[in-house]
This record gives sequence, C-alpha cells and structure tokens, in this order.
Amino acid sequence: YILLFLGIIYLWWHWRAKDRMKVSNLTGRYIFITGCDTGFGNMAAKTFDKKGFRVFASCLTETGAKELKAVTSKRLQTLLLDVRDADSVKKVAAWVKAEVQSEGLWGLVNNAGIMGPSAPTDWLDIEHFREPIEVNLIGLINVTINMIPMIKKAKGRIVNVSSVGGRLAFGGGGYFPSKFGVEGFNDSLRRDMKAFGVKVCCIQPGLFQTALSNPAKIMKEKEVIWNNLPPDIKTQYGEEYFQKDAAKKQKLSKICLNKDISAVVQCMEHALTSLHPRAHYVVGQDAKWFWNPLSRMPAVIQDFLLLRNRTDPAVS
Repeated sequence: YILLFLGIIYLWWHWRAKDRMKVSNLTGRYIFITGCDTGFGNMAAKTFDKKGFRVFASCLTETGAKELKAVTSKRLQTLLLDVRDADSVKKVAAWVKAEVQSEGLWGLVNNAGIMGPSAPTDWLDIEHFREPIEVNLIGLINVTINMIPMIKKAKGRIVNVSSVGGRLAFGGGGYFPSKFGVEGFNDSLRRDMKAFGVKVCCIQPGLFQTALSNPAKIMKEKEVIWNNLPPDIKTQYGEEYFQKDAAKKQKLSKICLNKDISAVVQCMEHALTSLHPRAHYVVGQDAKWFWNPLSRMPAVIQDFLLLRNRTDPAVS
C-alpha cells in the first residue's frame, strides 16, 4: 500500500512538472483571435498583447475594434470579421498570410460565439437553430480551414472554445448542437494535425458572466418566442409556464455563475504556451463539480437532475 501510494504521488508530481513546462522564445509570435469585441476574446487579446505576442484581434463591430485598439499596444492589430461570411473569412486569411509570411501563425483561438434563443424545441423553427450553428460551428470550421496552412508552417496551436454544453445539453435551441459539433470537430482535427506537430486544444467553460450569457437578454428572446407561439402550444404548456420556468432558470444561473472570466483566458494561455498543452480544459466551478461529472453519468440520472430544474407543462 505504501508503494502504491508513493507511485501515485510520483505520477501526480511528474504530471504537474510536465504541465508547467513552457515553450521558449514565444515573444513576437503571431496569434489570431476571433470574437474580441467583449468577454473572453477581448480579455485574451489584451492579455496576450501585454505578454509580447503580435495579436490579430478580429471583432464583429467597428466600435469593438476601436475600443480594443485604444487600450492596447501598436503590436496588436484589429480587423473586422463576421465568421458567417465565407468571403470575409478568405480575405482575412489572405491578409494574415501576407503579414506572417514565412514565419507562419503560432496560435489560432476560435472564440467567436453566440447563445441564440434557448427554449423548448417545439417553440422553435429552423431559423432559431441556424444562426448559432452558423457562428459557433460552421464559422469556426471555416476560419480553421483557412488558417491551417499558416499554423502548420509554424507548428503552432489551435484553441477551440467550446462549452460544457458540448458535453451535456441542458436546454433547447441551436447552442448545444453547435457545441457538440465543435467537440467532434476538435477531436478529429487534433488527431489529423498530430503528424504535423500542430497541437489542438478544446476549452470547455461553464457559465461565465459575459454578454453571451446575459440572463436579461436570454429571457427577452424567450419571451418574444413565447408571445408568438400558436394558441395550442400555449395551452399545452399553460399560461403560467413561462414565468415559473424563468424563475427556476434565474435561480440556477445565480448558483452556477462564474464572475471571473480570467480563468478561461489562463487556459488559453496555457494551451498556447505550454510545452505539453492539455487536450481539454474544463473551466469554472460549476463545470468542474457539476456539469462535467453529470455528463459522464447514466442518462436516467442526468434526466432526473435536469428535469428538476424545469417547470412541468400543463399537459403533464
């Protein structure tokens, strides 16, 4: 038993030692980050700029780009990019290629994402699903495909921001299918790129306080959908359903919400600078201690716990 205990301690120490080893001479390397208007991407762009990287920070809006440029160094360059626009993605990739030239691109951080409407599936139409899938999955894949030649040249890193919602779908709408898709793409890409010396990592944040998870915005979108439902659907759910279910969701959100988004950026930094980056980074107390363990449990346990957080429709 003593030998077993010492063996476990040694393995843990060896893993921790490898985890702390850093790649040398990263100052001045190029990295490209999507979704830098607010949230994780905005903080990541500022953080990596201070650490000496040459950052290409893509923003969706001119306002976001100007505000970011105003508080960063001359090394950081902002550009406008809507990841849904295939032509724009190609033009941006060509511009980046001209900038990095033979050095290549050390890091790609696919951070851009949206929540989209979250509601029971029979409240939604296909357009409610389309936008989050176009942004979170198709856009991410398209940006990656266009940047891969530059990343292979540098033998660099690809960091995909997924979600704990890519392991466990605890709501309706397009967000969860999009993140499950990111997980599948990330795993296949990681294996495809191994032979080229490119490391691929996936970050799985829990619920963090960002514009994406703004509860007021989510509830407003849901209310619009509820108000436009056919009378028969409203009858099935009951007139009191919306308010009761919203109250339950807000209560859970307060319990699970992580306010310090720097934890996610620290994982991005580890993925870009560690000699041995992890394949997956689970971030946030809610993700580590509830959502991630629950995702590994039998479906009957998942359903029991998740349905306790939902209001029963009138028909049930």
